[in-house]
Amino acid sequence: MKKTKVVAAVVVRDGKYLCMQRCRSHEAYNSERWEFPGGKVEEGESDHEALLREINEEMDWDVYVGRKIGTITHDYPDFTIELTAYLCKGGEGKFTMFEHLDAKWLSAEDLSTLAWTDADRKIVDLIQQQ
Repeated sequence: MKKTKVVAAVVVRDGKYLCMQRCRSHEAYNSERWEFPGGKVEEGESDHEALLREINEEMDWDVYVGRKIGTITHDYPDFTIELTAYLCKGGEGKFTMFEHLDAKWLSAEDLSTLAWTDADRKIVDLIQQQ
């Protein structure tokens, strides 16, 4: 099965976490589910570089990448994802949603109220354990 390396920005502001709702897609298991923003790590790219590029492409926003929260692996029906999440601080100004339906800022306790992608749900668990 194809393995995809992905990074996620767990952006925190005033004790709340940025949650992004994915667009509709042909993958029913991820369609309109919630995730932390980020994306695939390209060949020859570091996690840090990938996060900065992906957030800029998806949201036209700068983030400051901090410590690694953790790495999880999850098997979807057609690929395996290796997802590494980093604690981040959002840049100045507002972001624009180019690739998402909605955004919410939630406390750690309220993260469980959303329908997360299966991989991001594991990141939520890591956050709530800390």
